[in-house]
Amino acid sequence: MSQSQHLPLAGRIAVVTGASSGIGEATARKLAAQGAAVALLARRKDRLDSLAEGIRAAGGRALALAFDAKDRAAVADAARSIAAELGPVDLVINNAGVMLPSGVEEHRIADFEQMIEVNLTGAMRVVDAFVDPLVAAAKRGGPSDLINISSIGAHGVFPTFAVYCATKAAVTHLSRNLRAELGPKHVRVSVIEPGFVNTELQSHMTDEAAKAWIAEARQQITWLTADDLASTIAFTAGLPRHVNLAHVTIMPTQQV
Repeated sequence: MSQSQHLPLAGRIAVVTGASSGIGEATARKLAAQGAAVALLARRKDRLDSLAEGIRAAGGRALALAFDAKDRAAVADAARSIAAELGPVDLVINNAGVMLPSGVEEHRIADFEQMIEVNLTGAMRVVDAFVDPLVAAAKRGGPSDLINISSIGAHGVFPTFAVYCATKAAVTHLSRNLRAELGPKHVRVSVIEPGFVNTELQSHMTDEAAKAWIAEARQQITWLTADDLASTIAFTAGLPRHVNLAHVTIMPTQQV
């Protein structure tokens, strides 16, 4: 038996959106290290190419594809390219997202629309693009996973984060309903809701009050790392086919 056959995700074909940094990048590395071939999807192709080179140098398989969750055609094109170059997908990490908090009285409609378009509509485009291969993989008798990355914001109340939290609440509830639809077909649907994670997501914020709150939280408690999330995601995907971690909340120990 080859060494690769001992790896928990050997033979899996995985898609990771938002793979150019943070949780997506760390997850792609973890899945590849555990034997999966990984398709890396994000807008920043240069970062994806560097990540893919690193995965290949470590003996893994990786395909880097420029991708914008707001572009329906790009999502469909990516799905076709992955099927042609890596094979039938059986693991999808639906991770791409943006966080642009601001008070509703500031009227930053473009930011509101971008969060809805990426965090919710984009996530659903990914589901639509890969649901058929996921169902097919389950029908063949193997594991099949859709793992959506949400946030504790799905349940929280945070000033200036109303639209962001609304999109994450929608992702969480979407996941529950997709599980009711796909679970009977042996497709595992999971939603993972992290608390504070040390990634570049917060660096895109422009709201001064939100930035100050985040900066204070960084000083007060030890945040999760992207690798912490990657390990949780890989563990979820590596469970026996009949076991589904449907809803995972992962928090810094000190965050309440």
